[in-house]
Amino acid sequence: MEQKNVVELDVRPLLREKKEPFQVIMETVSQLKPEDTFILHAIFNPVPLLGVMKSKGYDSKVEQLEEDHFVITFTKAG
Repeated sequence: MEQKNVVELDVRPLLREKKEPFQVIMETVSQLKPEDTFILHAIFNPVPLLGVMKSKGYDSKVEQLEEDHFVITFTKAG
């Protein structure tokens, strides 16, 4: 079975500094291979991003680990 690559990005420090992480996230996404799993760490559930990623063909699963720690796992749909 082929080993899937996991790419993790933690934007919590950016968000805590009131910086917009969208550009960093999109740069990371642009480098993903179809078989990659993308794991994003954020301080809230990034609902608008879920829509953007869905339009790019990704399914998402959101888990809340703590009050300010959400882990969103994106995988290519299909």
